[in-house]
Amino acid sequence: MTSPGRTEHLVLPGVLTAGQAARTVAGIAAAQRPDGAVPWFDGGHLDPWDHVEAAMALDAAGEHARAAAAYAWLARVQNADGSWYAAYDYADGAEGSPKDRGREANFCAYVAVGVWHHYLSTGDEAFLDAMWPHLFAAIEFVLALQLPGGEIAWKRDDDGSFPHEALLTGCSSVYHALRCALAVAETREDPQPDWELATGRLRHAIVHHPERFLAKPHSMDWYYPVLGTALRGDAARARVQEGWDRFVVPGLGVRCVEPNPWVTGAESAELALALWAIGESDRAVRLLTDIQHLRADDGLYWTGYVFEDDAVWPEERTTWTAGALLLAVAALGGDEATTAVFGGDRLPLGLDDPAESCC
Repeated sequence: MTSPGRTEHLVLPGVLTAGQAARTVAGIAAAQRPDGAVPWFDGGHLDPWDHVEAAMALDAAGEHARAAAAYAWLARVQNADGSWYAAYDYADGAEGSPKDRGREANFCAYVAVGVWHHYLSTGDEAFLDAMWPHLFAAIEFVLALQLPGGEIAWKRDDDGSFPHEALLTGCSSVYHALRCALAVAETREDPQPDWELATGRLRHAIVHHPERFLAKPHSMDWYYPVLGTALRGDAARARVQEGWDRFVVPGLGVRCVEPNPWVTGAESAELALALWAIGESDRAVRLLTDIQHLRADDGLYWTGYVFEDDAVWPEERTTWTAGALLLAVAALGGDEATTAVFGGDRLPLGLDDPAESCC
């Protein structure tokens, strides 16, 4: 098990002791495969976004070698076009074979968030140089899906076609990833003006044109423009307040989908991270405290809870739920890399398109 001494900065009264944090980190580490992959759970599948989220949690806990192995896995399995498949199977005997050959934009972009976080956690310039070609190819793949309005189509199918449809949650995550990719480019003194313009166009769509995105009843569409750094200040606080009573169930956590009586740990932890980012740490801590009913004896967290039936569902404890919680605790505890990545103050903003400034 990870030593409690390496998780002392992940202590949060009412949420985690150092020993509890160590057990949670050990639970994620136990699910990691010898090839570096971090599936949802032992014998489950992997998607690239949640794989990166788990790697970031490992870095926040000081498990830098494990995190580096997770990024090395991404480098090895990246497709020639810069993408990753939406899912890889890690059931017995599958060992990472593609399970879903769709290629989702936010899944592919999120590597930039993880790479920047790992660099800030370790200062490892050799890692940054080694991952740059993979990050570059991934961002180029994603930006090839940018639609005329600035939004990003949500996926490319295996036959190369893609729907001219965009998702607000996914695009908010892509926006965050683009800002991190620009930070990597700046650090390497390798400017990417096309990325800067694309980033600005995407933010304009997120902030000013909600009609350009498919409407979804998910809580993520509510808070992700804040979590993804597109909204800050009064606009962010107003958005959080507008959806609070619709999605937050006092004492239990955040509904995944309105109006379903189902609260989920990852959405609750992500909202807590968004709350921290806009200066509402007290509400963030209360939310993280509320979801401790999802904690299992092995230190991992059940994905969700159907409160009308008093039932855990689905009956799985996912690495990414634990990862989201650890990252929220790390931000609240002042972990420098995590606060820099999710606070967003020091991330490049991209460029505004003068043609879109008026509308």
